[in-house]
Formats: sequence, C-alpha cells, structure tokens
Amino acid sequence: MRTRLRRILVAAVALLTATSALPAAAAEAQNRQHHPSHGGLSATIRYTEYGIPHILAKNYTDLGFGTGWAQAADQVCTLADGFVTVRGERSRFFGPDAAPDFSLSSAARNLSSDLYFQGVREARTVEKLLAEPAPRGPSRQTKDLMRGFAAGYNAWLEQNRVTDPACKGAAWVRPVTALDVAARGFALAVLGGQGRGVDGITAAQPPTTTSTAAPDAQDTARAARELLAADTADMGSNAVAFSGTTTADGRGLLLGNPHYPWQGGRRFWQSQQTIPGELNVSGGSLLGSATVSIGHNAKVAWSHTVATGVPLNLHQLTLDPADPTAYLVDGKPEKMTKRTVTVPVKDGAPVTRTQWWTRYGPVVTSFGASLPLPWSSTTAYALNDPNSANLRASDTALGFSKARSTAEVLGSLQRTQGLPWVNTVAADSGGHTLFTQSQVLPRITDELAQRCSTPLGKVTYPSAGLAILDGSRGDCVLGSDPDAVQPGVFGPAKMPTLTDAAYAENSNDSAWLANADRPLTGYERVFGTIGTQRSLRTRGAIEDVSAMAQRGRLTVRDLQAQQFANRVPAGDLAAADAAKACAALSGGTATGSDGKAVDVSGACGVLAAWDRTVNTDSRGALLFDRLWRKIPAAQLWKVPFSAADPVHTPNTLNTAAPAFATALADAVSELRAAGIALNSPLGRHQFVVRNGQRIAVSGGTESLGIWNKVEPVWDPAQGGYTEVTTGSSYIQAVGWDGSRCPVARTLLSYSQSSNPNSPHYSDQTRLYSQEKWVTSRFCERDILTSPGLKVVHVRER
Repeated sequence: MRTRLRRILVAAVALLTATSALPAAAAEAQNRQHHPSHGGLSATIRYTEYGIPHILAKNYTDLGFGTGWAQAADQVCTLADGFVTVRGERSRFFGPDAAPDFSLSSAARNLSSDLYFQGVREARTVEKLLAEPAPRGPSRQTKDLMRGFAAGYNAWLEQNRVTDPACKGAAWVRPVTALDVAARGFALAVLGGQGRGVDGITAAQPPTTTSTAAPDAQDTARAARELLAADTADMGSNAVAFSGTTTADGRGLLLGNPHYPWQGGRRFWQSQQTIPGELNVSGGSLLGSATVSIGHNAKVAWSHTVATGVPLNLHQLTLDPADPTAYLVDGKPEKMTKRTVTVPVKDGAPVTRTQWWTRYGPVVTSFGASLPLPWSSTTAYALNDPNSANLRASDTALGFSKARSTAEVLGSLQRTQGLPWVNTVAADSGGHTLFTQSQVLPRITDELAQRCSTPLGKVTYPSAGLAILDGSRGDCVLGSDPDAVQPGVFGPAKMPTLTDAAYAENSNDSAWLANADRPLTGYERVFGTIGTQRSLRTRGAIEDVSAMAQRGRLTVRDLQAQQFANRVPAGDLAAADAAKACAALSGGTATGSDGKAVDVSGACGVLAAWDRTVNTDSRGALLFDRLWRKIPAAQLWKVPFSAADPVHTPNTLNTAAPAFATALADAVSELRAAGIALNSPLGRHQFVVRNGQRIAVSGGTESLGIWNKVEPVWDPAQGGYTEVTTGSSYIQAVGWDGSRCPVARTLLSYSQSSNPNSPHYSDQTRLYSQEKWVTSRFCERDILTSPGLKVVHVRER
C-alpha cells in the first residue's frame, strides 16, 4: 500500500513538474486542447485533512473532470436534486405539489419550478448564451470546465455506489450533460430576477372578464421592501479587507464570512484547483460550479456579500382594448409570444400551461402572495431580468482565481461583468484593498425613473429600488452604457467602488459606508440607498473593524478573533437598560400578551450579569435573544436615526413603551414553559444534531447585529434552537508573510459532505463549535506532507 501511494505521489509531482516546464506557447496550446467527452479525461486528487481535495490537472477540461468527480463524491444527492430541477423534472419524480429546496428559484411548488425550467430548455435559452462569443458569452476555458465537470460527475456515478440515504437507489440520480451544468449556472444568475418570479410567471394567464383592478401603491412598496430585504436574511454575509497601513507587515488581510444556507443546493464546497503554470486557487465553490466562488491564491484573496442592487425591473403594459394578449408601444399593438410548456407528473397526466412573453420579458402576476401584480383587461406587468442574458459568472471567478492583485480582481469584473447579485471585497499581498458593487443591474438611472415611472413606480422606486416603467413608451427603453458588455445594463464606470481604504467592509447594506471615513455617494437608487439607517450588523461590524484598523499591527490571528468574538451589538446598546427597567417593575411582574401577570424578577439579574456575547457558555444570551425578537422594531429606540451619526443611531432602548414589558413577560413565560432556566448556557439550547449527537453552536440572529450570524429553528420541545437554516458557511482569514505561501485559515461550518455516512459529514461542524480553524494547505510541500494525505487518480473508463 505504501509503495502504491509513493508511486502515485511521484506521478503527481512528475505531472506538476512536466507541465510547469512547458514553454508558455505549448502550455497555452495544451490548455486549449479539445478533449472528447468520453475517454481520456483524468485528474489527480490529493485529499488532506477534513476531506479537502486538491485537484491537479493538465488543462481546464481535466480540471473540470476532477472537480465534478470530487463534488459528486461528497454531494451526489444534492447535486442530482439540482439537476432534476433545471431539467424541469421535479414533478415527474417527486410529485407536483411538493416544494423544492428553494436553492435554484423561489418556486413554491415543483410544478411551477418545472414549468419555468422546462420553458427555459424549450426556448434554448442556455444554448443561445453558450453560443455568444466572449466576453458577452462564456469563454472556451469556462466551457471546457463545464464539459469536464459533467464528465467527472458521470464517471463518479459509473464507478461508485451511492451510499447517501437521501438518494441511494433513486431513479433520478442520472448522468448529466454540460448543458445541465450550464443551466444550473443560469439558475443561479437569475435567482434575484426571473427566479424570484417563477410562480408569477408560470401562473400568468389572460383575464377572462373585464377588470381594471390595480395594486395599492403603498402596499406594493412595502411588500417590495420586505421581499428584497429577505434576500439578506436567507443569504447575507460579512467581509472586510484591511490595507497594509493597518497590518503588522504592510501586506493586506481579508476576512470573509458569507451567510448561506446550511442545507440544499446553495451550500459551499471546499477545494484547491491547480493547472501547473496556469491556475492555482483555493476556496469555496457553490455546488454545481466548476470554479471557485470565494477564495484566495498566492497573491490575492476575495469574498462576496449579497448586494442591495435590485437586479430586475417591471414594465407596466397598456393592453390593447380588443386583446389582453397584445400591448401598445407608441400606440401600436404588439402581440405577446405564447410559450406552451408540458411537464410530466408522477402518478398523473402531464400538465400543460402557457407562459406569455413580451419584448421586455415574461408577464408576471406576482412576487409571492404579498406582492400581487394582477393582469387585468387594461394592464399587465412584464419582468426585465438582465441576468437572463448573463452566463459570465464563471469567467469572472476564473479572472479572480488568476489575479495577482486587487487591481486585477477589479479588471476581471470590468472585463467579464458576470456577477448577478453580490459585492466583492478583496485584499492582496501588496497591501491593497477593494470594495466594489460590480453587479449586473438593469440600467435604471434616477432620471429615467423620474421620467418614465408609472404612478405605482413613483412609489416603489424611491422606497424599495424597484422601478416600474411605462412599457407603452418607446422613449422609456433602458439604453446602454458604452463600457457594458450587454445592452440595458450599467457599465463598470457606474459601479460604486472603493480602492485602498484602510478597511473596506460590507454586511449587506448599500455601498455608502464601506468605509465610514470615506463614504461612497453619487450612485443611482437602483444600487441601494445613501444616508439611510444601517442594520445593527453593519453598525456592529463598522465599530469592530474601524477599531481594529485604528489599533493597527493586525495579523491573521486578529481576523480569527473577530470571527468568533460573538459580540452582540444589540446587547451593548440595550441589555443594561433592559435589566434596570426589569428591576423597576412593580412587584417584579409584567403582563404578557395573553393578559396574564408573569413573575419576571428572575430575569433582571440574568440580563444584568450577561456578558453581552453569544458564546456557547454565555448565560443570559438566550433570554435576551427571545426578548429582543418580541419587541416591535417601531418601539425599540428613544433616539432616532441620524445620517450625521449613522453608526451610533438609533439608540437607547425605549423601556417606557408598553411593548417592552409585554415582550419580557412573554420571553420569560416561553422559556419556563420549555423547561429552560433563564440563565442556562446558550450552547445547551442552540445546537445542531449530527448522527444523533448534539453539537453546540455559537453566534446569533440577524437582528442582534452579530458578525457570526446563524439562523437556527426555535423548537422548544426539542430543547431550544435546533437545526441551523442559514449562517456562517465557508469562512476564510487570509494574509501573507513574504513567503510564496499565503497565511490562510479556513472553516466550512457544515462540513464537506451532506452524506451522514461520510467521515466528513460533521468534522468541520465540530471545529466550528469549538471555534477552531483549518490551516490551509496551499503550497505543494504542505499538501504532500499532510498526515491525512490520500491521493486518488481518477479517469474516464
């Protein structure tokens, strides 16, 4: 066995040496080589601790092959489920009424998901995007990666048994094509646009009676704000880059803390990808992606945060009085395009539905139940999603992977323009920093919105950033920027960007306070707000990172400390006042929402003694958390927000408001009913269960303002907060020390595999619970000296 391992190691090093020695022209020709889809593809995968694969390949197709193989080994059921989704076959295998996992769209039922994705396939939308020449379409390298990924996934299926009980023996676990891989990328691109409106697109049908009902403007604006804010509740993030002026050695530092779902198809998966002499990058990839989404190489590190830019807009259509499927543009009628889609259904007859498309995009009748957009006899609404023409995210990621500086990261964004709904924060070994909201957005200028908004749009645009334009006017087209790679979107010159700030930070608020000392202004409303109240997480993050920058001489250890500081900004602002108000209650009682008096006297000392953290041993954290969730936001503060002091306002808990005492009574009653002591340690009641064992989880919810965000499910019958739905995911703390190897610490909170039979099902989850890190093995000597090294040579048969 040792001899075999030694041979494999020698072969791997020989591959590295031989390919590195190729002349540049020969290496480039080799990378362009077109491999057949069957036979001949291969890669070497070196596994180090915690099942992290280091994939070594000769070219992009082989690299995709190794990546597809390794992802399948860890996540075959989750990947297969996603491929069923983008093929429009969920109803066939799982029934029409079940719900998808929401990782690839917001469809509430399998049937609407299938009708949408089958419609995409029948329209050959993805094939047309693949055929576009770069940079508007994907590059040859990206196509090779996709083709290789599909081949690697298929080869793993052919050569291995599925042991994950989630799909063992399932008929829906089948080989895939490169088109399936590309379709998954398309689904991720349109998550914030067409993907958000799937139910409304597939349900849209012409009115059968004469009607003129119009949605209420204020209700629509409020629903739009809540809908768009929900993005950062489900998928948020923190990231900060520190410049060399703040660090111990003059080099940059980056801490990335994306908040993504802990289950399903939007999980990260960790790897290193290497083509000697061409590419060498480590990081986390969204499942199904053949490129690294968030990561680092030898010179630069980057992370993403979900942006506030609104990646869609609506066009309000004036319908032909004689035909509700025709709309007027400059007084001339245009017929809608009719798409009839049929999907197979488990234990039932196939279902056929019609979708209606316009020059602006599909007709949509709602964004969920809270935001109806009725199709009346006079009016309909069409959804414009510029990311439905964007299959460039993988090329953006490849550009990051090969960048040698933050300037080259920005150059990749400017060249490929592929990111649909995230900001980018980066640092490099030269001490530079970058924040940029470079995302694909509809070209909605404030001037256009002012000139062309319908009465409904005049309310929704300033309030929520959702433009609703008059689709009957030809002069209300979005237009084009000269530096944009596709029409109807903003070019790079319009993107809010901050370079070489002492710190650059984002926690899902707009670009305005990426650095509180150098505010960004002057961008269009569709990008986000300026001079408005920030979230508590943003406020707490700015307090923390600005203090770190002022302190200076920072190292990677300081980034690690920040990740697990677990400070509760809401607690610092309000816990002392809550304890005093509790102690002042007459008779130590408060009246709950059910009208009953509750003895809350035991809560006062607990709140006063709480250490204002959400560490697993923090006593009082759970009580404050349950109290905080019950106080209406409108009644929280005495001192209102001031744009002149956005980091420190609003403040001062409004304990005089009746809602405070009621919330306190309800929180105390809730914990007592669950048999939970008011001062019980948080980790005893905030945990996940893996293979029957509880693993305590630190961190806390969005509204408390905690950097280390987790959103667990409250289930008092099972002991408190159980499974985490979303939160800290692929975490990286990266710096440089002058050597050829970056100084990097990583952590994948939910571990590499979702298979409970895998040794890597919960190993990093236990590290996360203990607030420990994985030392990144980036350089060859570190990989080859790993005590857990396992080398696998994979190939097509």
